[in-house]
Amino acid sequence: MPRSVNSVAKRARRKKVLKQAKGYFGRRKNVWTVAKNAVDKAMQYSYRDRRVKKRTFRSLWIMRINAGARQHGMSYSKFMGGLKSNNIDLNRKVLADLAMNHPDAFETIVNKVK
Repeated sequence: MPRSVNSVAKRARRKKVLKQAKGYFGRRKNVWTVAKNAVDKAMQYSYRDRRVKKRTFRSLWIMRINAGARQHGMSYSKFMGGLKSNNIDLNRKVLADLAMNHPDAFETIVNKVK
């Protein structure tokens, strides 16, 4: 009796991986073993970097808040401590946006904290 193989599922699985590898350079886009490795690595990077992106943005927001606070003669840590003690609940994303795009609104917050 011949061996039972599921070629339909096998082909579909390979097509899915090769479709994900579309746009890759050289053999990474059309050779099954190379494409599979490239796609697996790309998925690992994307999973990791979705978390890294959050860290990166937080550090960017902190830099922007620090720059805005220093324009008004305050350090970042003093500014954030003052926000907490005055019960001003604004997150870093909003504060960074105010510091960059609405400096007068940011200045009023700094004056409340001083």
